[in-house]
Amino acid sequence: MELNLKEMGAAAVAASRFTAQSSGKDRDSLLRSMARALRDGAKGIIEANGLDLSNGRASGLSEPLLERLSLDDGRVESMAKGLEEIASLPDPLGKGDRWINDQGLEISRVKVPLGVIGMIYESRPNVTADASGLCLKAGNAVILRGGREAVNSNRAIASLLRGALKSSGFPEDSVQLLDDPGREATQALMALEDLDVLIPRGGKGLKEAVKAHAKVPVIMTGMGLCHLYVDRFANQDMAVQIAVNAKAQRPSVCNSIETLLVHSDVAPSFLPSLASAMAEAGVELRGDGRVRSLVPMACATDEDWDTEYLALILSVKMVDSLEEAIDHINRHGSGHSEAIVTEDYLASRTFLDQVDASSVYVNASTRFTDGSVFGFGAEMGISTQKIHARGPMGVEHLTTVKYRVLGSGQIRG
Repeated sequence: MELNLKEMGAAAVAASRFTAQSSGKDRDSLLRSMARALRDGAKGIIEANGLDLSNGRASGLSEPLLERLSLDDGRVESMAKGLEEIASLPDPLGKGDRWINDQGLEISRVKVPLGVIGMIYESRPNVTADASGLCLKAGNAVILRGGREAVNSNRAIASLLRGALKSSGFPEDSVQLLDDPGREATQALMALEDLDVLIPRGGKGLKEAVKAHAKVPVIMTGMGLCHLYVDRFANQDMAVQIAVNAKAQRPSVCNSIETLLVHSDVAPSFLPSLASAMAEAGVELRGDGRVRSLVPMACATDEDWDTEYLALILSVKMVDSLEEAIDHINRHGSGHSEAIVTEDYLASRTFLDQVDASSVYVNASTRFTDGSVFGFGAEMGISTQKIHARGPMGVEHLTTVKYRVLGSGQIRG
């Protein structure tokens, strides 16, 4: 496996040099060819996905994780449309600015590809297509490492994408899938020095593994521990609707909420309505002592405030002020997405200014943190760090800059 990965790295470097020099028109044509390949191969993708789902059920995967894993005609079509949407975006390469300095040097700052990107992700096989499309649009090559629960789906998708690369005159190794079983392969990819950047997309366990094993720059994405705070000046009907959507609309994704904070002034009137709506949506509530004194529910422990459930479970805590809510969020949140429901302007501005997260909402669901919603096409993930990229990572975030300097014989004295 070690030798195979070294060969993959060398092939990706060679491929990245080709893609970096390709025209935007050719890369867009390639993405549209990939979309057609997915549509033509939809039956095979769904058959491979059926095998993954069967294996997942046999191994005890939870229903939310099975939902993330599942593909049907509609989701395959969404993958194809996603590639076409990426193709329709402006070419991110070559853009920049130009100036002449005091020594008469003409200096240009232009956008160029990052190079070879390593992508580690869990459960969702659509990421195989999304990540490939985004990397290629920005002139990069990519080595993909999907979760073992989706190995058959990922193989089917990657094979179709590589076929489109070959038929379009691009190196097949612009997209490679590392599908060796076991953690050793994942750890080896983390340490592969041919990568220019590693983008892990997953939860706490993956984040800790990356910290231990990565030897290249990392952009961490995908870990979501999101909150909704219901302020003392909230429209309570709106707050219930937003809470249910943010928790139950798709609980297995990183932009769903895991903790709800409610101001003590509105808790007596709000919590019964919340509990009724969440029960109807099939959500288990876990509350602190003050919350449980108003509405019967399971007991929340200190561990719950730091847990990304990715399931129909919501922890609920009562707070006595906006400041206490913000403090809790900044202490326990992952820096992903946070929301407040309030009709008080000052409270909304304070929340926007003081909450430390990539995306902060007023009177809206955290479920909107998404590359396509933000207008970026698909996304590599939601970056929860502050260096290079933060929030939904689209095509623009898969580039860096190069300075081109033209002179006429200048030397520095």
